[in-house]
Amino acid sequence: MAPIKLAIVGVGKIVRDQHVPAIAANPDFELVATASRHGTVEGVPAYKSIDEMLAARPEVRAVSLCMPPQFRYEAALAALNAGKHVFLEKPPGATISEVEDLKRIAASKGLSLFASWHSRYAPAVEQAKTYIAASPLKSMTVTWKEDVRHWHPGQAWIWEPGGLGVFDPGINALSIVTHILPKPVFLTEATLEFPENRAAPIAASLTFGNADRLVVNAVFDWRQTGKQSWDIEAETEAGNMRLADGGAKLFIDGALAYEAPEEEYPNLYRRFASIVKAGTSDADISPLTHVADAFMLGRRKIVEAFED
Repeated sequence: MAPIKLAIVGVGKIVRDQHVPAIAANPDFELVATASRHGTVEGVPAYKSIDEMLAARPEVRAVSLCMPPQFRYEAALAALNAGKHVFLEKPPGATISEVEDLKRIAASKGLSLFASWHSRYAPAVEQAKTYIAASPLKSMTVTWKEDVRHWHPGQAWIWEPGGLGVFDPGINALSIVTHILPKPVFLTEATLEFPENRAAPIAASLTFGNADRLVVNAVFDWRQTGKQSWDIEAETEAGNMRLADGGAKLFIDGALAYEAPEEEYPNLYRRFASIVKAGTSDADISPLTHVADAFMLGRRKIVEAFED
């Protein structure tokens, strides 16, 4: 089959670092256009808006939407109305209801919609899921701490409503947790720390539970310096599991049990190609639902101002 002609909308660091190399290495796709106010990809025709790009390049079959989530719905709607399959960077949108609407529209048009959760494709995540399935859980602790100045320098949108604040990385942890747990959990308590000069939280403490009385505690913090912490620890009847470094390594009772080279974005594009070929969608929004619950249920704590 001929490769799927793909366009990227919103060209920034994540596109250059992850999307472009993953697409170039995947024979199922051919990157034929980009649309972005400022960014371009060398050697690829560039347009200033998705509408301009769609009008000029009718051969495009699919689009990857990589702009901030506050602007993603309108771009996704334009793509779907033009008959294009849609890849949504995480988080898939600024609200649950808008993503649900995109799911409805995609289904009505027979188009594929992909809510891409890249951390679910980290090397050791499936091994962790298999281990937990065979080892009844007693408890789980999530520690997701990183330095916002390193990962998001000067990105004002991330502190605005819909930008999610610390939940931008935290939702990666939630995407793994919702994938590896054998049964769903729901939020029971939360505290969100908002800098006095920002509209989004810089830290959050969360507690989840379920009908089996499982307790999952999570701490997200954007003020970490030095070594970054992306760990999920589980106490099971068979032993203790730690999914470390954002899902890259699996430890069982302190011993390294599995690691492999990172291929999150290549795996995302393999998955996107498979659903486009099958005429299906993959648009789970459970991680975003947990974030919405945190904003709804969480206690608000004001902390010192944050300056980038």
